[in-house]
Amino acid sequence: MMRKTITLLGLAALLSGFAAQAQPAVTQLYFDTRASFHQEVADGQYKSQFTGDHFNLNVRGTLTDKLDFRIRQRLNKKVFDERNMFNATDFLYLRWQATPRWAFTVGKNAVLIGGYEFDAVPIDVYYYSNFCNNLYQGFAFGVNAEYALAEEQTLGFQVCNSPLSLGFQNLYAFNFAWTGRFAPWWSTLWSVNFVQDEFHRTVNYIALGNRLVFGDLAIDVEWMNRAGAGQRNFFSDYTVISKIIWTVGKWNLCAKGGYESNDIANVDAAGRALDLAVAPGTRNVYAGCGVEFFPLPNRDRLRLHAVYFKSSSIGVDNFDVGITWRIDVIKR
Repeated sequence: MMRKTITLLGLAALLSGFAAQAQPAVTQLYFDTRASFHQEVADGQYKSQFTGDHFNLNVRGTLTDKLDFRIRQRLNKKVFDERNMFNATDFLYLRWQATPRWAFTVGKNAVLIGGYEFDAVPIDVYYYSNFCNNLYQGFAFGVNAEYALAEEQTLGFQVCNSPLSLGFQNLYAFNFAWTGRFAPWWSTLWSVNFVQDEFHRTVNYIALGNRLVFGDLAIDVEWMNRAGAGQRNFFSDYTVISKIIWTVGKWNLCAKGGYESNDIANVDAAGRALDLAVAPGTRNVYAGCGVEFFPLPNRDRLRLHAVYFKSSSIGVDNFDVGITWRIDVIKR
């Protein structure tokens, strides 16, 4: 009986030891969601509806002091697609901090395309450019390597499934990115990308995202050029974007606008568009403005918003009033 008691106590101690070691593995587990009352006017007709825009499960944690992981699952997005069984998964990766300068990531991650609109957390974006809207996938399985040149200066290289593929189609993207800073008030998110499309052609992106911060005023200025093989003029397919956020106490006053242009002649010999994200002949102006209110001291917990936006390519006046909130289950 004594031996059995000692064995049970030893087993309990061993299990508690494993539990103590495993307990800090998950450092964050939380849900975030956004809901809106959406109103629109198209051709003089008014429509409205209550919508659930986002509902996400987020998990972050560590396996060792050099291995960390991240998961973000969109719970309101179609989970399974015959071409992409991870359709609703944004992040599912393991990151290894090999040295103070080198880090390597494997799994599903954001495609390394420059610009702050593309890089923003989707739940924080109320409307996108046609380019961002029309990419088949902004998150893809692949491998990343990062090298820290200096503090706040990082070079990244990524090979991943193409954002112009519908899932897993033997199509890849080769992405080079620089996240840096020219001055305390000027941050950059630049990239050069070589992306294969469904016709096994390669499209080149040059994306230059710039963020200027002056106290409570933040200004984004972005430019992207897209060039496919056979394109007549290098600067004939591009997007320019500007965004302003002015923080006044618990309020954000926001405005964003952009212009997208693609020459109608940018097609191949078979008449197929060289750019599958922004169609040839596009001349799109999109813009909007709004306010955000953060009633709690922690801005991540609760946000109210009212936003108006319109795109000339669709011609619909949109007005959203909504709420975003976050529930922390585990936070260490």
